[in-house]
Amino acid sequence: MIPVLKNLNPVQTHYLSFLEALKASAFAGDICPDYANRTVSSTDNSVYQVLPQGVIYPANEDDLVLLCQLADKEEYRDIVLSPRGGGTGTNGQSLTDGIVVDISKHMNTILEVNAEQKWVRVQGGVVKDQLNAALKEYGLFFAPELSTSNRATIGGMINTDASGQGSCLYGKTRDHVIELKSVLLDGSVISSQAIADSELEAICAQQDKVGLIHRLVDNIYRENKALIEEVFPPLNRCLTGYDLAHIRDENGRFNLNSLICGSEGTLGFVSEAKLNLLTIPSHAAIVIVKYTDFDASLRDATQLMQAAPTSIETIDSKVLNLAMQDFVWHQVEEFFDDQDNAELQGINLVEYTAHSEEELTQGIERLKSLLSKEADSNPKRMGYSIAVGRDSVNKIWGMRKRAVGLLGNVEGEARPIPFVEDTAVPPEHLADFIFEFREILDAYDLQYGMFGHVDAGVLHVRPALDMKQNRHEEIAWEISDRVAELTRQYHGLLWGEHGKGVRSEYAPDFFGDLYPQLQRIKACFDPHNQLNPGKIATPSQDITLLGIDQVPTRGQSDREIPVKIWNEFSDAVYCNGNGACFNWNTQDAMCPSWKATRERTQSPKGRASLLREWLTSISKTTRNKQKIESLSFLVDVNNLPEKIQSWRAKRRGEYDFSHEVYQSMATCLACKSCAGQCPIKVNVPEFRSQFLELYHTRYFRPLKDYLVGALEYLLPYCAKVPWLYNPIMSFAATRFILDKAVGFVDGPMINAKMLAPLKIATKEVLANLSAEEKATTVVIVQDAFTSYFESSLVFDTCKLLEKLGFKPLLAPYLPNGKPLHVHGFLRAFTKAAKKNSQQLNDIAALGVAMVGIDPSMTLTYQGEYKKYVGSHEAPSVHLLQDWIIKQIPKASIPHTTARSFKLLPHCTESSNAAASVKNWQKVFNAFGHSLEILNVGCCGMSGTFGHESKNKETSQKLYKMSWQKPVKQYYESDELIATGFSCRSQVKREEAKHLLHPVQALLKSID
Repeated sequence: MIPVLKNLNPVQTHYLSFLEALKASAFAGDICPDYANRTVSSTDNSVYQVLPQGVIYPANEDDLVLLCQLADKEEYRDIVLSPRGGGTGTNGQSLTDGIVVDISKHMNTILEVNAEQKWVRVQGGVVKDQLNAALKEYGLFFAPELSTSNRATIGGMINTDASGQGSCLYGKTRDHVIELKSVLLDGSVISSQAIADSELEAICAQQDKVGLIHRLVDNIYRENKALIEEVFPPLNRCLTGYDLAHIRDENGRFNLNSLICGSEGTLGFVSEAKLNLLTIPSHAAIVIVKYTDFDASLRDATQLMQAAPTSIETIDSKVLNLAMQDFVWHQVEEFFDDQDNAELQGINLVEYTAHSEEELTQGIERLKSLLSKEADSNPKRMGYSIAVGRDSVNKIWGMRKRAVGLLGNVEGEARPIPFVEDTAVPPEHLADFIFEFREILDAYDLQYGMFGHVDAGVLHVRPALDMKQNRHEEIAWEISDRVAELTRQYHGLLWGEHGKGVRSEYAPDFFGDLYPQLQRIKACFDPHNQLNPGKIATPSQDITLLGIDQVPTRGQSDREIPVKIWNEFSDAVYCNGNGACFNWNTQDAMCPSWKATRERTQSPKGRASLLREWLTSISKTTRNKQKIESLSFLVDVNNLPEKIQSWRAKRRGEYDFSHEVYQSMATCLACKSCAGQCPIKVNVPEFRSQFLELYHTRYFRPLKDYLVGALEYLLPYCAKVPWLYNPIMSFAATRFILDKAVGFVDGPMINAKMLAPLKIATKEVLANLSAEEKATTVVIVQDAFTSYFESSLVFDTCKLLEKLGFKPLLAPYLPNGKPLHVHGFLRAFTKAAKKNSQQLNDIAALGVAMVGIDPSMTLTYQGEYKKYVGSHEAPSVHLLQDWIIKQIPKASIPHTTARSFKLLPHCTESSNAAASVKNWQKVFNAFGHSLEILNVGCCGMSGTFGHESKNKETSQKLYKMSWQKPVKQYYESDELIATGFSCRSQVKREEAKHLLHPVQALLKSID
């Protein structure tokens, strides 16, 4: 049943009535009128924020039919529906104040692959990278290449007629669409494809919706052919959606898909698509041409096109400098010279693909010859480097793809935002166009970043504005109008790639006398203006399009949050909705909770959206009749009576939006993959901890939080009596109580006996060391989990270090505090961190290095400690491999027999310390071994997450999604290794197999 809500206005009541009727109609998908789902779907990657009345997730095409049939009934003809795919639109395409129809959750199946005829049939919710991963075994791929390909759905690509990199060779999405199945507003299903005139005549004779549409469109084309040719510009990125210029293909066949592709859901819902496929080029290379002036790179692109490359992409210094600070730079830095980087103001990425090495070489030689010949004509060209091979090429494109998100990760409140960022002009005029474009921006003294497809005349320009300021919002609309006019002067388009959305306001001017014909098409498909209204065209002259300055923006909502509160939650509030966290790839560490649930509320973007909305609502409340300017004071309030009252209200079922936010935060694994991989560095574990601390000032904590938080403090005492602790923990009755009463399962057994002979790094011991001894001494900073549950690893680490010629000591044990931070005990965490920091800084002051074994616990010193203790007070504790690789030149490497190993890295380590993971390869190479780092996501354990009863099912699902296959495929006692304690614990629980740590594998390999 749809939940009963209070204080509803007539519109809300009407929409809930519609959703109730839909639920009663055997709708099989999910119906979500809750505030959390609505909030998460109220934003995309644009500047806008529009709260829908509900979100539904159809299970299949039948659900779409039921939905449209119901909406077509007379009493519901004011219900508004808008399709949503990946939700990465930059112009508010999928935003609506009606009902969001998200097909990505359930309708994401690849239905049929015909490798021989090179086509595939998919549901609209299939993600582009998901499709190409499945096609790889056939040697085929779906061509349009997007920067958002790991979360963009095929339905979304069709709705925006997406193109992207390589469009001069591969064209746009519609160039690869063979057939579409679409559900129209009356519930009828239409199949559209290229048809001969005889078939068109037969369809036009039909006395139904399908026949009416074909008759109308054919008549419009015949009656306005000359006008169509005049209005639609002959660009690579030509006008999309309602594309009458291509209603007849090159063979003269009628193809309705030219209207549907790019129509942004204003004509119907795309449920299935049959797509053309291409053979994957077996050879690829990118020539990176470097410049000391960005304008020079733009002007040079026209010359470089003479060498007939597959594509040319450009990136300016703003984006390059951001990339250099991102984890992605470690993948591409080999192609850049550190000495040149300071002068680097722009690059052109010139790609060549081929089906033979000879063909590839010929292409590169053409370009090299051109670069040599034109060297004197472009003195601002610095030179070039070449990335050869698919792996190297993918690394370069991976950096380029992150450009969209990276632009949002700048200092200050003014952030580069999209609102004039995909203009298209004839390529030969691009440099002049951009020169005038920059003059417009410079007149406002704005910073901006640029990147894009210079071969197609498309450049993405994002001016930096603080949309929380009224004046900055006004500037955005002023710039928008001026750029629209400038684009017309250069015979270009305002919408070269990312669709129209709210910027459809400019459509009547661009379409001119042809615009009324587009309105006739809209009226035929959608007579009551229910499908994504206000975008592209309206069904009649008396209905207006949305205006760029008439739709609510995020900035308007963010203004409600006081500056101090905004700054307190800086790890959340800057999320720009780029959607990188919706990454489809299960072998990628980014946000395991999203991958396991497919719930957008359980993603970094979702959690950031909910937190911002929660802050807005909190900020609007009053306490002692004064506006709340900070939330930190709440932690110090003694509010037991209020907690009891809140507990009673919760049991009575009284609504509190905080509970929806809590449900979202509670499923976070605190793996910090978002903090490492999100281009904006949205750090969910950090603001989750802040929220939990505040939430539990009003609501009681579950018992398991106290158990987990106290674990580091209890273990030293339990370790003194393992003969008592381990049997008790093994009892079925104990396990039952912990599971049902506390919410904790599968607790590990204590094993700390091997630590007894190891020497402790007391002040006295360190003070007695000579300078030479200190140079070879290393202090191992203990963490509770390896020291008390896996002491053999600590012992083996000391043993290996001794064999390398070093003297290992153990730091006196103190709680690290990470479990406290994870569960929002921030005051207790700060206290623990300060105490631990003081001890470790005292050790460091005596002139010895410190290392940690477990990556997650060690990285806490480099992350959370710096915030809560201070950057200067946080102790310098190195990851073990980082320290070892620096000592290799003076180490005594024992003799080993060369072997091959495979490493399963900890997800926190691979996301936040990518270079450190690679250091394990260097260490193994120094020992004469090879080490392959396997591409895996999260194991599902993530500290204590997998030990919490409510999370066990999700934990096991994640393991099966990512780790199970490589463990089964490669497991041998000394071949497959893992760095994380929780990862090894998960394998032990799920497979009853023990993985070695890299240290143990190295130790075992010594002859």
